Amino acid sequence: MTRDDEAPTLTADEQLLVLPDDLRHELKEPMGPIETDAERLLETVDGPVIAIGDVVTYHLLQAGHRPAVALVDGRTKRTAVDEEIRDAVTEGASIEVRNPPAELGAPVVRALRRALAADDPTTILVDGEEDLVALPAIVAAPENASVVYGQPDKGMVHVTVTDDHRAEMRDLLERFEGDTERFWELLEG
Repeated sequence: MTRDDEAPTLTADEQLLVLPDDLRHELKEPMGPIETDAERLLETVDGPVIAIGDVVTYHLLQAGHRPAVALVDGRTKRTAVDEEIRDAVTEGASIEVRNPPAELGAPVVRALRRALAADDPTTILVDGEEDLVALPAIVAAPENASVVYGQPDKGMVHVTVTDDHRAEMRDLLERFEGDTERFWELLEG
């Protein structure tokens, strides 16, 4: 894992989308209801769970639920998670990729597709940042899947995937800078 001063970079052919500064404020608003209790959140789940973030993944594991897909980076709020969380969420990590902060690169998009298609729970260990992967996860996840990500100092945001959510995320991703055409080709096959 790299430190903040050693942010990973991607080659030109790996780089896809970059979050423009004018979209950052839109991503601060939660995309679904916020829950602080993982067991209560899981009571409303009716499909596979895609967990974005170390602390979210840890709370789901502590509640006895291994997400179908988990994306972790060893950090929370830009600092390293403690050893207990890191060990719990990285145990059995099966895919390792680089993804720079504020970007969605080809390696993480390919890993997400692979994980969603896998029969067994899959953990993707990201060198860099995994936060933005919630957006393509909502687009690519099956109907009624749950995408759960952390809202700093608030709790876990639970998005039940619907066509409306997919359309909203598509619109948002279209406003990113970069090669959107190649992004969609990789995400949707």
